[in-house]
Amino acid sequence: MLAVHNLTMEFPGVKALDAVNLSFQAGKVNALLGENGAGKSTLLKILSGVNQGYQGEIRLLDQVITFADTKASQAAGIAIIHQELNLFPNLSICENLFLGKELTNSWGLLDRAAMDRICVELLAEVGVNASPATLVGELKLSEQQLVEIAKALHSQASVILMDEPTSALSDQEIDRLHALIRRWQAEGKTIVYISHKMEELFRISEYFHVLRDGKSIAAGEMKDTNEEALIAFMVGRNVIIEPKAESFAREALAIEVKALTLGASDAKPRLHNIQFKAHQGEILGLYGLMGAGRTELLETLFGMHASEASMDIQIHGKPCSIQCPADAIGHQIAFVTEDRKKDGLVMDQDLAFNISLPSLHLGDWLQADKDNELAEKYRQDLRIKSASIEQLCGKLSGGNQQKVILAKWLATKPTILLLDEPTRGIDIQAKDEIYQLMKQIAAEGTCILFASSEIPEIVALADRVLVMCQGQIQAELTGSHLNASNLLKEALPIL
Repeated sequence: MLAVHNLTMEFPGVKALDAVNLSFQAGKVNALLGENGAGKSTLLKILSGVNQGYQGEIRLLDQVITFADTKASQAAGIAIIHQELNLFPNLSICENLFLGKELTNSWGLLDRAAMDRICVELLAEVGVNASPATLVGELKLSEQQLVEIAKALHSQASVILMDEPTSALSDQEIDRLHALIRRWQAEGKTIVYISHKMEELFRISEYFHVLRDGKSIAAGEMKDTNEEALIAFMVGRNVIIEPKAESFAREALAIEVKALTLGASDAKPRLHNIQFKAHQGEILGLYGLMGAGRTELLETLFGMHASEASMDIQIHGKPCSIQCPADAIGHQIAFVTEDRKKDGLVMDQDLAFNISLPSLHLGDWLQADKDNELAEKYRQDLRIKSASIEQLCGKLSGGNQQKVILAKWLATKPTILLLDEPTRGIDIQAKDEIYQLMKQIAAEGTCILFASSEIPEIVALADRVLVMCQGQIQAELTGSHLNASNLLKEALPIL
Protein backbone atom coordinates (compact mmCIF):
# COMPACT_ATOMS: atom_id res chain seq x y z
CA MET A 1 0.00 0.00 0.00
CA LEU A 2 1.12 3.57 -0.77
CA ALA A 3 0.00 6.47 1.43
CA VAL A 4 0.75 10.16 2.01
CA HIS A 5 0.15 12.03 5.28
CA ASN A 6 -0.20 15.81 5.62
CA LEU A 7 1.62 16.27 2.32
CA THR A 8 2.16 19.96 1.53
CA MET A 9 3.97 21.47 -1.45
CA GLU A 10 4.33 25.18 -2.18
CA PHE A 11 5.56 27.06 -5.23
CA PRO A 12 5.96 30.86 -5.48
CA GLY A 13 2.46 32.27 -5.05
CA VAL A 14 0.78 28.85 -5.14
CA LYS A 15 0.11 26.12 -2.52
CA ALA A 16 -0.14 23.14 -4.86
CA LEU A 17 -0.83 20.62 -2.05
CA ASP A 18 -2.30 21.50 1.33
CA ALA A 19 -2.03 18.81 4.04
CA VAL A 20 -3.15 16.02 1.71
CA ASN A 21 -3.96 12.59 3.17
CA LEU A 22 -4.45 9.67 0.77
CA SER A 23 -4.15 5.87 0.90
CA PHE A 24 -3.81 3.86 -2.31
CA GLN A 25 -4.70 0.17 -2.06
CA ALA A 26 -2.42 -2.58 -3.37
CA GLY A 27 -3.85 -4.81 -6.11
CA LYS A 28 -6.43 -2.13 -6.94
CA VAL A 29 -6.89 0.69 -9.42
CA ASN A 30 -7.09 3.90 -7.43
CA ALA A 31 -8.62 6.75 -9.44
CA LEU A 32 -7.23 10.19 -8.63
CA LEU A 33 -9.60 12.95 -9.71
CA GLY A 34 -9.59 16.73 -9.71
CA GLU A 35 -9.58 19.74 -11.97
CA ASN A 36 -6.40 20.78 -13.71
CA GLY A 37 -4.49 22.66 -11.05
CA ALA A 38 -6.01 20.61 -8.21
CA GLY A 39 -2.62 19.11 -7.36
CA LYS A 40 -2.76 15.69 -9.04
CA SER A 41 0.33 16.04 -11.22
CA THR A 42 2.25 17.68 -8.35
CA LEU A 43 1.46 14.67 -6.16
CA LEU A 44 2.63 12.24 -8.83
CA LYS A 45 5.83 14.24 -9.36
CA ILE A 46 6.59 14.02 -5.63
CA LEU A 47 5.94 10.28 -5.59
CA SER A 48 8.16 9.77 -8.66
CA GLY A 49 11.03 11.82 -7.21
CA VAL A 50 10.73 14.76 -9.61
CA ASN A 51 9.69 17.29 -6.94
CA GLN A 52 11.40 17.64 -3.57
CA GLY A 53 11.01 20.25 -0.84
CA TYR A 54 7.61 19.03 0.38
CA GLN A 55 6.37 18.74 3.93
CA GLY A 56 4.66 15.68 5.35
CA GLU A 57 5.51 12.04 4.75
CA ILE A 58 5.21 9.27 2.18
CA ARG A 59 4.70 5.67 3.32
CA LEU A 60 5.28 2.58 1.21
CA LEU A 61 4.42 -0.74 2.87
CA ASP A 62 4.12 1.20 6.18
CA GLN A 63 7.71 2.46 5.88
CA VAL A 64 8.43 6.19 5.66
CA ILE A 65 10.39 6.89 2.48
CA THR A 66 11.99 9.94 0.87
CA PHE A 67 13.27 10.41 -2.66
CA ALA A 68 16.28 12.55 -3.48
CA ASP A 69 15.67 12.08 -7.20
CA THR A 70 13.82 9.97 -9.76
CA LYS A 71 16.35 7.13 -9.50
CA ALA A 72 15.57 6.75 -5.80
CA SER A 73 11.87 6.52 -6.57
CA GLN A 74 12.48 3.91 -9.26
CA ALA A 75 14.70 1.95 -6.90
CA ALA A 76 11.81 1.87 -4.41
CA GLY A 77 9.63 0.25 -7.08
CA ILE A 78 7.66 3.25 -8.37
CA ALA A 79 7.09 3.87 -12.09
CA ILE A 80 5.21 6.77 -13.69
CA ILE A 81 3.51 7.20 -17.04
CA HIS A 82 3.52 10.96 -17.60
CA GLN A 83 0.75 12.87 -19.33
CA GLU A 84 3.38 15.07 -20.95
CA LEU A 85 5.58 12.40 -22.43
CA ASN A 86 8.97 11.90 -20.82
CA LEU A 87 10.80 10.52 -23.85
CA PHE A 88 13.88 11.60 -25.80
CA PRO A 89 12.80 12.16 -29.42
CA ASN A 90 16.34 11.88 -30.81
CA LEU A 91 16.90 8.46 -29.26
CA SER A 92 15.50 5.18 -30.54
CA ILE A 93 12.63 3.33 -28.90
CA CYS A 94 15.07 0.77 -27.51
CA GLU A 95 17.42 3.45 -26.16
CA ASN A 96 14.50 5.15 -24.41
CA LEU A 97 13.32 1.89 -22.84
CA PHE A 98 16.75 0.95 -21.50
CA LEU A 99 18.10 4.42 -20.66
CA GLY A 100 20.08 4.08 -17.44
CA LYS A 101 19.28 0.33 -17.34
CA GLU A 102 21.34 -0.92 -20.29
CA LEU A 103 22.13 -4.63 -20.54
CA THR A 104 25.73 -5.78 -20.92
CA ASN A 105 27.32 -9.07 -21.95
CA SER A 106 30.05 -11.03 -20.16
CA TRP A 107 32.72 -8.69 -21.60
CA GLY A 108 31.00 -5.60 -20.20
CA LEU A 109 29.83 -4.43 -23.63
CA LEU A 110 26.30 -3.38 -24.48
CA ASP A 111 24.19 -6.42 -25.33
CA ARG A 112 22.21 -4.78 -28.14
CA ALA A 113 20.74 -8.06 -29.36
CA ALA A 114 19.24 -8.82 -25.93
CA MET A 115 17.85 -5.30 -25.57
CA ASP A 116 16.36 -5.40 -29.07
CA ARG A 117 14.74 -8.77 -28.33
CA ILE A 118 13.12 -7.51 -25.11
CA CYS A 119 12.09 -4.27 -26.83
CA VAL A 120 10.31 -6.20 -29.61
CA GLU A 121 8.41 -8.22 -26.98
CA LEU A 122 7.37 -5.09 -25.06
CA LEU A 123 6.25 -3.28 -28.21
CA ALA A 124 4.18 -6.27 -29.27
CA GLU A 125 2.55 -6.34 -25.84
CA VAL A 126 1.44 -2.69 -26.04
CA GLY A 127 0.59 -2.84 -29.75
CA VAL A 128 3.31 -0.72 -31.40
CA ASN A 129 4.33 -1.93 -34.85
CA ALA A 130 7.78 -0.38 -35.12
CA SER A 131 11.44 -1.38 -35.10
CA PRO A 132 13.42 -0.93 -31.84
CA ALA A 133 15.77 1.32 -33.86
CA THR A 134 12.98 3.78 -34.78
CA LEU A 135 13.56 7.26 -33.39
CA VAL A 136 10.84 8.21 -30.91
CA GLY A 137 10.47 11.59 -32.63
CA GLU A 138 9.27 9.77 -35.76
CA LEU A 139 6.36 8.13 -33.93
CA LYS A 140 2.82 9.48 -33.72
CA LEU A 141 1.70 10.88 -30.38
CA SER A 142 -0.39 7.79 -29.64
CA GLU A 143 2.58 5.51 -30.37
CA GLN A 144 4.78 7.57 -28.07
CA GLN A 145 2.17 7.16 -25.34
CA LEU A 146 2.34 3.40 -25.82
CA VAL A 147 6.14 3.50 -25.56
CA GLU A 148 5.72 5.27 -22.19
CA ILE A 149 3.46 2.40 -21.13
CA ALA A 150 6.05 -0.12 -22.37
CA LYS A 151 8.62 1.58 -20.09
CA ALA A 152 6.36 1.00 -17.10
CA LEU A 153 5.80 -2.59 -18.20
CA HIS A 154 9.57 -3.10 -18.39
CA SER A 155 10.27 -1.54 -14.98
CA GLN A 156 8.70 -4.37 -12.95
CA ALA A 157 7.57 -1.72 -10.46
CA SER A 158 5.24 -2.47 -7.55
CA VAL A 159 3.55 0.96 -7.80
CA ILE A 160 2.48 2.39 -11.17
CA LEU A 161 1.41 6.02 -11.43
CA MET A 162 -0.59 6.81 -14.58
CA ASP A 163 -1.27 10.43 -15.57
CA GLU A 164 -3.86 10.51 -18.39
CA PRO A 165 -2.43 7.35 -19.99
CA THR A 166 -5.20 7.07 -22.59
CA SER A 167 -5.45 10.71 -23.69
CA ALA A 168 -3.94 9.93 -27.11
CA LEU A 169 -5.08 6.31 -27.51
CA SER A 170 -7.77 4.72 -29.66
CA ASP A 171 -10.50 2.53 -28.14
CA GLN A 172 -8.64 -0.62 -29.20
CA GLU A 173 -5.42 0.61 -27.59
CA ILE A 174 -7.30 1.54 -24.42
CA ASP A 175 -8.72 -1.98 -24.21
CA ARG A 176 -5.20 -3.39 -24.53
CA LEU A 177 -3.93 -1.09 -21.77
CA HIS A 178 -6.79 -2.04 -19.46
CA ALA A 179 -5.98 -5.71 -20.00
CA LEU A 180 -2.40 -4.96 -18.90
CA ILE A 181 -3.72 -3.14 -15.84
CA ARG A 182 -5.83 -6.14 -14.86
CA ARG A 183 -2.71 -8.27 -15.09
CA TRP A 184 -0.82 -5.83 -12.87
CA GLN A 185 -3.67 -5.97 -10.37
CA ALA A 186 -3.49 -9.76 -10.26
CA GLU A 187 0.23 -9.42 -9.50
CA GLY A 188 -0.63 -7.20 -6.48
CA LYS A 189 0.65 -3.91 -7.90
CA THR A 190 -0.70 -0.59 -6.69
CA ILE A 191 -2.11 1.50 -9.55
CA VAL A 192 -2.86 5.22 -9.28
CA TYR A 193 -4.87 6.28 -12.31
CA ILE A 194 -5.58 9.87 -13.38
CA SER A 195 -8.14 10.43 -16.12
CA HIS A 196 -10.83 12.95 -16.96
CA LYS A 197 -12.84 10.33 -18.85
CA MET A 198 -15.57 9.39 -16.40
CA GLU A 199 -16.84 6.35 -18.26
CA GLU A 200 -13.30 4.99 -18.33
CA LEU A 201 -12.80 5.56 -14.60
CA PHE A 202 -15.97 3.67 -13.69
CA ARG A 203 -14.90 0.83 -15.98
CA ILE A 204 -11.37 0.36 -14.64
CA SER A 205 -11.25 1.72 -11.04
CA GLU A 206 -12.27 0.27 -7.66
CA TYR A 207 -11.48 3.31 -5.48
CA PHE A 208 -11.59 7.09 -5.97
CA HIS A 209 -9.75 10.00 -4.37
CA VAL A 210 -10.66 13.62 -5.13
CA LEU A 211 -8.41 16.67 -4.84
CA ARG A 212 -9.65 20.26 -5.13
CA ASP A 213 -7.46 23.33 -4.77
CA GLY A 214 -4.66 21.17 -3.39
CA LYS A 215 -6.78 19.58 -0.64
CA SER A 216 -8.21 16.10 -0.04
CA ILE A 217 -11.96 16.41 -0.62
CA ALA A 218 -13.41 12.91 -0.80
CA ALA A 219 -12.52 9.22 -1.10
CA GLY A 220 -14.39 5.95 -1.34
CA GLU A 221 -15.36 3.02 -3.53
CA MET A 222 -16.44 3.67 -7.11
CA LYS A 223 -19.45 1.39 -6.71
CA ASP A 224 -20.83 3.73 -4.04
CA THR A 225 -20.78 6.92 -6.15
CA ASN A 226 -21.80 8.27 -9.55
CA GLU A 227 -20.55 10.71 -12.17
CA GLU A 228 -22.60 13.67 -10.93
CA ALA A 229 -21.32 13.27 -7.36
CA LEU A 230 -17.69 13.05 -8.48
CA ILE A 231 -17.99 16.15 -10.64
CA ALA A 232 -19.55 18.04 -7.74
CA PHE A 233 -16.62 16.97 -5.50
CA MET A 234 -14.13 18.11 -8.15
CA VAL A 235 -15.51 21.55 -8.94
CA GLY A 236 -17.60 22.33 -5.89
CA ARG A 237 -20.80 22.54 -7.93
CA ASN A 238 -22.72 20.62 -10.58
CA VAL A 239 -21.45 21.01 -14.16
CA ILE A 240 -23.65 20.07 -17.10
CA ILE A 241 -22.23 20.26 -20.59
CA GLU A 242 -25.14 21.33 -22.74
CA PRO A 243 -25.29 20.38 -26.41
CA LYS A 244 -25.96 23.03 -29.02
CA ALA A 245 -29.65 23.74 -28.84
CA GLU A 246 -30.14 25.76 -31.97
CA SER A 247 -29.90 24.51 -35.53
CA PHE A 248 -27.14 26.04 -37.61
CA ALA A 249 -28.17 28.62 -40.21
CA ARG A 250 -25.72 28.43 -43.12
CA GLU A 251 -23.95 31.72 -43.67
CA ALA A 252 -21.44 32.61 -46.36
CA LEU A 253 -18.73 30.09 -47.18
CA ALA A 254 -15.57 30.46 -45.13
CA ILE A 255 -13.53 27.71 -46.79
CA GLU A 256 -13.98 25.39 -49.76
CA VAL A 257 -11.52 22.57 -50.43
CA LYS A 258 -11.37 20.42 -53.56
CA ALA A 259 -9.11 17.57 -54.64
CA LEU A 260 -6.86 17.69 -51.56
CA THR A 261 -4.28 14.91 -51.69
CA LEU A 262 -1.32 14.30 -49.40
CA GLY A 263 1.50 11.88 -50.14
CA ALA A 264 4.12 10.98 -52.69
CA SER A 265 2.87 10.08 -56.15
CA ASP A 266 4.62 6.70 -56.06
CA ALA A 267 2.97 5.58 -52.80
CA LYS A 268 -0.51 5.28 -51.34
CA PRO A 269 -1.50 8.83 -50.37
CA ARG A 270 -2.16 9.63 -46.71
CA LEU A 271 -5.09 11.81 -47.85
CA HIS A 272 -6.98 11.28 -51.08
CA ASN A 273 -9.44 13.53 -52.91
CA ILE A 274 -10.66 15.43 -49.87
CA GLN A 275 -13.55 17.77 -50.67
CA PHE A 276 -15.69 19.80 -48.30
CA LYS A 277 -17.16 23.21 -47.54
CA ALA A 278 -17.46 25.03 -44.22
CA HIS A 279 -19.36 28.19 -43.44
CA GLN A 280 -18.89 31.26 -41.31
CA GLY A 281 -20.14 30.57 -37.80
CA GLU A 282 -20.16 26.80 -38.34
CA ILE A 283 -18.55 24.21 -36.09
CA LEU A 284 -17.49 21.38 -38.41
CA GLY A 285 -16.31 18.22 -36.67
CA LEU A 286 -13.78 15.69 -37.95
CA TYR A 287 -14.09 12.16 -36.59
CA GLY A 288 -12.22 8.97 -37.34
CA LEU A 289 -10.22 6.15 -35.82
CA MET A 290 -6.47 6.44 -35.31
CA GLY A 291 -4.72 6.84 -38.64
CA ALA A 292 -7.84 8.09 -40.42
CA GLY A 293 -6.08 11.31 -41.42
CA ARG A 294 -7.78 13.96 -39.27
CA THR A 295 -4.56 15.53 -37.99
CA GLU A 296 -2.92 15.35 -41.43
CA LEU A 297 -5.91 17.19 -42.94
CA LEU A 298 -5.71 20.05 -40.43
CA GLU A 299 -1.93 20.26 -40.81
CA THR A 300 -2.22 20.40 -44.60
CA LEU A 301 -4.79 23.20 -44.44
CA PHE A 302 -2.29 25.08 -42.26
CA GLY A 303 0.48 24.69 -44.84
CA MET A 304 2.61 22.16 -42.96
CA HIS A 305 2.96 19.59 -45.78
CA ALA A 306 3.13 21.80 -48.86
CA SER A 307 5.91 19.77 -50.53
CA GLU A 308 3.74 16.62 -50.48
CA ALA A 309 0.27 18.15 -50.85
CA SER A 310 -1.91 19.41 -53.67
CA MET A 311 -5.27 21.09 -53.29
CA ASP A 312 -7.67 23.63 -54.72
CA ILE A 313 -8.68 25.91 -51.85
CA GLN A 314 -10.81 29.02 -51.60
CA ILE A 315 -10.97 31.26 -48.53
CA HIS A 316 -14.08 33.46 -48.34
CA GLY A 317 -14.75 32.82 -52.00
CA LYS A 318 -11.27 33.72 -53.27
CA PRO A 319 -8.71 31.19 -54.58
CA CYS A 320 -5.53 31.13 -52.56
CA SER A 321 -2.25 29.29 -52.20
CA ILE A 322 -1.05 28.02 -48.82
CA GLN A 323 2.58 26.90 -49.02
CA CYS A 324 3.56 27.36 -45.38
CA PRO A 325 2.01 28.26 -42.00
CA ALA A 326 2.83 31.95 -42.58
CA ASP A 327 0.55 31.86 -45.65
CA ALA A 328 -2.22 30.31 -43.57
CA ILE A 329 -1.86 32.94 -40.85
CA GLY A 330 -1.92 35.62 -43.57
CA HIS A 331 -5.32 34.24 -44.65
CA GLN A 332 -6.50 34.47 -41.01
CA ILE A 333 -6.27 30.73 -40.33
CA ALA A 334 -5.16 29.58 -36.85
CA PHE A 335 -4.23 26.07 -35.73
CA VAL A 336 -4.30 24.67 -32.20
CA THR A 337 -2.23 21.47 -32.40
CA GLU A 338 -2.83 18.26 -30.46
CA ASP A 339 0.54 18.17 -28.70
CA ARG A 340 0.66 21.36 -26.63
CA LYS A 341 4.07 20.57 -25.11
CA LYS A 342 5.86 19.92 -28.39
CA ASP A 343 4.05 22.15 -30.88
CA GLY A 344 1.81 24.52 -28.97
CA LEU A 345 3.91 26.45 -26.45
CA VAL A 346 7.41 27.59 -25.61
CA MET A 347 7.31 25.97 -22.18
CA ASP A 348 10.24 27.89 -20.66
CA GLN A 349 8.73 31.26 -21.61
CA ASP A 350 5.97 33.16 -19.85
CA LEU A 351 2.34 33.80 -20.78
CA ALA A 352 3.07 37.23 -22.23
CA PHE A 353 5.66 35.83 -24.64
CA ASN A 354 3.51 32.90 -25.77
CA ILE A 355 0.26 34.81 -26.21
CA SER A 356 1.86 37.62 -28.24
CA LEU A 357 4.15 35.37 -30.33
CA PRO A 358 1.93 34.76 -33.44
CA SER A 359 0.84 38.42 -33.49
CA LEU A 360 4.34 39.87 -33.58
CA HIS A 361 5.46 41.81 -36.61
CA LEU A 362 8.89 43.18 -37.32
CA GLY A 363 7.97 46.64 -36.13
CA ASP A 364 6.36 45.39 -32.94
CA TRP A 365 9.37 43.87 -31.22
CA LEU A 366 9.82 46.81 -28.90
CA GLN A 367 6.15 47.25 -28.06
CA ALA A 368 6.34 45.34 -24.80
CA ASP A 369 3.50 47.32 -23.22
CA LYS A 370 1.16 46.44 -26.09
CA ASP A 371 2.08 42.75 -25.86
CA ASN A 372 1.59 42.71 -22.09
CA GLU A 373 -1.80 44.41 -22.45
CA LEU A 374 -2.86 41.77 -24.96
CA ALA A 375 -1.65 38.92 -22.76
CA GLU A 376 -3.41 40.30 -19.67
CA LYS A 377 -6.66 40.76 -21.61
CA TYR A 378 -6.72 37.11 -22.69
CA ARG A 379 -5.56 35.88 -19.28
CA GLN A 380 -8.66 37.47 -17.81
CA ASP A 381 -11.06 36.71 -20.68
CA LEU A 382 -10.16 33.01 -20.72
CA ARG A 383 -9.78 32.81 -16.93
CA ILE A 384 -6.25 31.42 -17.11
CA LYS A 385 -5.18 30.45 -13.59
CA SER A 386 -1.71 31.96 -13.16
CA ALA A 387 0.03 34.25 -10.71
CA SER A 388 0.62 36.79 -13.52
CA ILE A 389 1.42 37.02 -17.23
CA GLU A 390 5.06 36.52 -16.21
CA GLN A 391 4.48 32.95 -15.02
CA LEU A 392 6.25 30.30 -17.11
CA CYS A 393 3.89 28.17 -19.19
CA GLY A 394 5.70 25.02 -18.09
CA LYS A 395 4.45 25.68 -14.54
CA LEU A 396 0.77 25.78 -15.54
CA SER A 397 -1.68 22.90 -15.44
CA GLY A 398 -2.60 21.20 -18.71
CA GLY A 399 -5.99 22.93 -18.91
CA ASN A 400 -4.46 26.36 -18.41
CA GLN A 401 -1.74 25.61 -20.95
CA GLN A 402 -4.49 24.80 -23.45
CA LYS A 403 -6.16 28.13 -22.71
CA VAL A 404 -2.86 29.93 -23.38
CA ILE A 405 -2.62 28.24 -26.80
CA LEU A 406 -6.19 29.30 -27.60
CA ALA A 407 -5.40 32.81 -26.40
CA LYS A 408 -2.33 33.19 -28.62
CA TRP A 409 -4.30 32.22 -31.72
CA LEU A 410 -7.43 34.20 -30.84
CA ALA A 411 -5.17 37.23 -30.55
CA THR A 412 -4.53 36.93 -34.32
CA LYS A 413 -8.28 37.46 -34.97
CA PRO A 414 -8.74 34.32 -37.11
CA THR A 415 -11.76 33.79 -39.33
CA ILE A 416 -11.00 30.05 -39.58
CA LEU A 417 -9.90 28.17 -36.46
CA LEU A 418 -8.46 24.64 -36.72
CA LEU A 419 -8.54 22.61 -33.47
CA ASP A 420 -6.91 19.19 -33.07
CA GLU A 421 -8.17 17.41 -29.93
CA PRO A 422 -8.69 20.74 -28.13
CA THR A 423 -9.64 19.13 -24.80
CA ARG A 424 -7.08 16.30 -24.65
CA GLY A 425 -6.00 15.63 -21.09
CA ILE A 426 -7.90 18.45 -19.38
CA ASP A 427 -10.53 18.33 -16.66
CA ILE A 428 -14.30 18.63 -16.93
CA GLN A 429 -14.48 22.25 -15.79
CA ALA A 430 -11.77 23.34 -18.25
CA LYS A 431 -13.52 21.35 -21.00
CA ASP A 432 -16.77 23.13 -20.27
CA GLU A 433 -15.03 26.51 -20.48
CA ILE A 434 -13.44 25.61 -23.83
CA TYR A 435 -16.79 24.32 -25.14
CA GLN A 436 -18.45 27.60 -24.23
CA LEU A 437 -15.59 29.52 -25.82
CA MET A 438 -15.93 27.53 -29.06
CA LYS A 439 -19.67 28.26 -29.18
CA GLN A 440 -19.03 31.95 -28.52
CA ILE A 441 -16.36 32.19 -31.23
CA ALA A 442 -18.65 30.45 -33.74
CA ALA A 443 -21.56 32.75 -32.82
CA GLU A 444 -19.31 35.71 -33.65
CA GLY A 445 -18.83 34.33 -37.18
CA THR A 446 -15.61 32.32 -36.96
CA CYS A 447 -15.56 29.01 -38.81
CA ILE A 448 -14.26 26.18 -36.60
CA LEU A 449 -12.91 22.86 -37.85
CA PHE A 450 -12.12 20.54 -34.97
CA ALA A 451 -10.94 16.95 -34.72
CA SER A 452 -11.94 14.94 -31.68
CA SER A 453 -11.83 11.27 -30.70
CA GLU A 454 -14.43 11.82 -27.94
CA ILE A 455 -17.84 10.99 -29.37
CA PRO A 456 -19.96 12.82 -26.73
CA GLU A 457 -17.88 15.94 -27.35
CA ILE A 458 -18.21 15.93 -31.12
CA VAL A 459 -21.94 15.10 -31.01
CA ALA A 460 -22.64 17.93 -28.56
CA LEU A 461 -20.62 20.62 -30.35
CA ALA A 462 -20.61 19.99 -34.08
CA ASP A 463 -23.19 21.31 -36.56
CA ARG A 464 -21.93 18.70 -39.02
CA VAL A 465 -19.33 15.94 -38.80
CA LEU A 466 -17.10 14.64 -41.57
CA VAL A 467 -16.22 11.03 -40.80
CA MET A 468 -12.79 10.04 -42.08
CA CYS A 469 -11.42 6.60 -42.81
CA GLN A 470 -8.11 5.62 -44.38
CA GLY A 471 -7.36 9.13 -45.61
CA GLN A 472 -10.76 9.84 -47.15
CA ILE A 473 -14.05 11.41 -46.12
CA GLN A 474 -16.36 8.45 -45.77
CA ALA A 475 -19.54 10.20 -44.67
CA GLU A 476 -21.11 13.49 -43.64
CA LEU A 477 -23.46 13.34 -40.65
CA THR A 478 -25.86 15.99 -39.39
CA GLY A 479 -29.12 16.36 -37.53
CA SER A 480 -30.66 13.14 -36.20
CA HIS A 481 -28.08 11.08 -38.09
CA LEU A 482 -25.29 12.57 -35.96
CA ASN A 483 -25.05 10.00 -33.17
CA ALA A 484 -22.53 7.60 -31.65
CA SER A 485 -23.76 4.55 -33.54
CA ASN A 486 -23.47 6.18 -36.96
CA LEU A 487 -20.10 7.75 -36.18
CA LEU A 488 -18.59 4.40 -35.26
CA LYS A 489 -20.23 2.59 -38.16
CA GLU A 490 -18.95 5.06 -40.75
CA ALA A 491 -15.45 5.24 -39.21
CA LEU A 492 -14.79 1.51 -39.66
CA PRO A 493 -12.78 0.51 -42.74
CA ILE A 494 -14.64 -1.12 -45.59
CA LEU A 495 -13.07 -4.55 -46.09
